[in-house]
Amino acid sequence: MPTPPLPAAVMEEPSEDLRRLGEALKARTEDVLDLTVARTKESGKVLDPLVRDSFERICTVSTSAMAAWMAGEGPEAALAAGKEGWRIFGQLAASRAAPLNETSKRCLRWRDAVAEVLRECCTALDLSPQALSQALAMLQLSFDLTIVQMCKCFEIERERTDEVLASRQEELAFLATHDELTGLPNRTLILDRVEQMLVRSRRHQAPVAALFVDLDNFKSVNDTLGHDAGNELLQAVAARLDGVVRDVDALGRIGGDDFVVVTEELSLMAGPELIADRLLEALEEPFKLAGAATRLTVTASIGIAIGDRASAEELLHDADIAMYRAKWDGKNRYVVFESKMQDAIRGRVELEIDLRDAIKNDEFFLVYQPTFDLRDMRPTGVEALIRWKHPSRGVVAPNDFIPLLEETGLICQIGKWVLEEACRQGAAWHEAGYSIGMAVNVSGRQLDTDELLTDVKDALSESGLDPGALTLEITETTLMRNAEETARRLSAIKALGVRIAIDDFGTGYSSLAHLQQFPVDALKIDRSFIARLTENPEGETLIHTLVQLGKALSIETLAEGIEHQRELSLLQDEQCDSGQGFLYARPLDAEATEKFLEDYAASTRACPAALAR
Repeated sequence: MPTPPLPAAVMEEPSEDLRRLGEALKARTEDVLDLTVARTKESGKVLDPLVRDSFERICTVSTSAMAAWMAGEGPEAALAAGKEGWRIFGQLAASRAAPLNETSKRCLRWRDAVAEVLRECCTALDLSPQALSQALAMLQLSFDLTIVQMCKCFEIERERTDEVLASRQEELAFLATHDELTGLPNRTLILDRVEQMLVRSRRHQAPVAALFVDLDNFKSVNDTLGHDAGNELLQAVAARLDGVVRDVDALGRIGGDDFVVVTEELSLMAGPELIADRLLEALEEPFKLAGAATRLTVTASIGIAIGDRASAEELLHDADIAMYRAKWDGKNRYVVFESKMQDAIRGRVELEIDLRDAIKNDEFFLVYQPTFDLRDMRPTGVEALIRWKHPSRGVVAPNDFIPLLEETGLICQIGKWVLEEACRQGAAWHEAGYSIGMAVNVSGRQLDTDELLTDVKDALSESGLDPGALTLEITETTLMRNAEETARRLSAIKALGVRIAIDDFGTGYSSLAHLQQFPVDALKIDRSFIARLTENPEGETLIHTLVQLGKALSIETLAEGIEHQRELSLLQDEQCDSGQGFLYARPLDAEATEKFLEDYAASTRACPAALAR
């Protein structure tokens, strides 16, 4: 801000009396402050202590500057002090810390206090009236400049404050309608746009659709790599999806790992399925996250709802239902909403509620399916299998509730219970003289965290089961999901003395090189291969290859699902080590399993070597 020019009269060299008056004023700076404060108290106006301190500082500085000017140091000293005072006054007024009228009153009180002290000094020192008149003129000039400049400073500060406020309001408005992490429209804005689309759709009879996109297994990313990595992935996914969505469509993030694309008119001429295909293709290229050793593959399940609805919420709700149908059908796909899906969702919600109650009400129990050494057909162990007995549903098939346990994450809690119960039962049978192994299935969710190692340690410690009697079974697909972390966790479990088996072997994508990086003790050949044994020659060739692979790696091979004598004979010819299936025994409860072991022991007492006790 430019400094205003001073009148010629005040630029004249001060007289001796004026100098003495300036020196006297300097000596009474504190008196000026006291008089100003006293006059302010009389007004009854109370200000914040910080504001009060600012006024008092300005009063002291301004008085000293006036005194220096009168004493001959020139007007520059007064102007320098004045600039600081103008700035502070303007900030106080603009920030609403002190009203402009109150700031002006403080200036008036300071001027009157200085004038009073000058008159007293002039009388006490017997100085000329001309010196007093010149001093009062200089004081008035300083006051006038202060008022004018203060108002200018106030206006500048007010404009700056208003600009900042307007900018913050824009930011708040943006945050109210956009996702902070990705910058995409949030649920509020997406619903508003869908409502507008529905209005246009009714007016012009044009199609409208919503595509609900949910990332598959996103929770495992947060669990294994941390929330920072999860946020980074969400930002990268948002960028990928945004890159394939047309300008006339709208992409938004409505929470968690859920995204929505809403589209209308020309975009739908080729069908929303084409849009869904583009979205899925955009995710095919693996993502490279900062700090991650390997690239991350991400898939999504997409639900599509097409056509008019009573509200935007209803359209998104139907797309959400279709998305869940896509997950049930295997994930990494899209499904178009059909009205009958409502009943399926309702049933699923009821099932989830019942599952949570089942945990609290101890409705789960274990059954045990024996495994045999195929050379002499003696039982060598059992596989613990979970079952659910619901008060009204009866015994629920595992395929009807285990996928939901996996999806909701309840499998970790249930899996820990299964591990504890199986180890406790295994230890009890060992105590009774039956030295058989206990196999427990481990889910991908359990294998995603280091808590599995702790759970295994606790189960062994509390039960007293020999670690060598426990086998953890992991499916081949789960094993390859995050190979490096899985190998590390399994090695730590293996160090406890626990055995590791690959379940459903042959159905995944592991190679010989992959197998060698895991501490595997056994390969469980999937039952689908066993069923082919008697159907075609290729089945025998495949079994031969799998068994020989196990022998080459010094890994035990165990065949699942043996149901016919012909299958058993072929497996024995191929020198498969172990097997299980309905041909030998169905899954049995704990009491029936013990009876089975007793009967086998009784039948072989004549030949003690046939039973390891």
